[in-house]
Amino acid sequence: MKYSEKLANRIREALVNAPNVEEKPMFGGLCFMVDDKMCICCTRGTEIMCRIGPDEFNKAVEKPGTRPMVHGGRAMKGYIYVDETALTKKSEFDYWINTSLAYNKIAKSSKKK
Repeated sequence: MKYSEKLANRIREALVNAPNVEEKPMFGGLCFMVDDKMCICCTRGTEIMCRIGPDEFNKAVEKPGTRPMVHGGRAMKGYIYVDETALTKKSEFDYWINTSLAYNKIAKSSKKK
């Protein structure tokens, strides 16, 4: 299943004023890199993956329509999936965008290969 173009367009609009935004195909979807760091991804289907940092993870995973990102059988603290059903209100969508952008400012960039 392909990622939602509708969600990708909403993210593009939300990031229009963010500096140094690049779109990259990743994880079978489309990731939005901000300052060369993964920030938000449209994944297969109707979810977005947000990089929110480990400090926000426990609070975020309790919100409706969310689930942890699991890799290798364990939850990746700092990364969360948010279903489109939890993004219907502008305030809900803005929360995830702003939380991801806030963490992006302090997040470490992946090492270049």
